[in-house]
Amino acid sequence: MAMSQQARDEKRRAKAERLQEEDLRLKVRPGTKQALMELMEWAGIKEQGEAMTLMIHHLHALGPGGALPLLTPPRHEITVSPAMARKLQIACNRQALISARED
Repeated sequence: MAMSQQARDEKRRAKAERLQEEDLRLKVRPGTKQALMELMEWAGIKEQGEAMTLMIHHLHALGPGGALPLLTPPRHEITVSPAMARKLQIACNRQALISARED
């Protein structure tokens, strides 16, 4: 006789508890999803969870020296052009004059 849905759910929950499984949720944007799909294609992996698990374990195996450079988020460099710097300085000077008049 086939198991009921409730029995299957209970069996699944018991197995997950026994194995100390935990759900990790990850929301991604299209570029990240595309990168994951390409990685999975290159490796011939069909399941996203398997790909992410393998990446975590391989990254961890690199140790701190190997993993940390890969985990450093890229920083955006902000550069202000000379023309924009002049405009900002003019606006700052104007605000300073207004503040001085109010005192």
